[in-house]
Amino acid sequence: MADGKKYFVLMESGKDTTQVFASKQPRGAALKAATRGHTDIKLRERGTKRVHHFTGSISMVPKPAGGPDWLPDQIKKANVKKQGILHLD
Repeated sequence: MADGKKYFVLMESGKDTTQVFASKQPRGAALKAATRGHTDIKLRERGTKRVHHFTGSISMVPKPAGGPDWLPDQIKKANVKKQGILHLD
């Protein structure tokens, strides 16, 4: 991990799913999960016994002023709030 990237596995009902998000920080991975429509986000950090718990939402906002032409007028903006860290046994 020379670039500092960590991998976070999305959990549902206490079990791992096949979705893995890569980011340096757990919040970055949670934002990616929220963008894909998840609201109760539990991310298990690979190689550790930590599970990062977030709540997420999406809002539609106008595209930025300097946005490229191919970007639609309304884009998804993810928002997450950390609820805490759970430890697996």
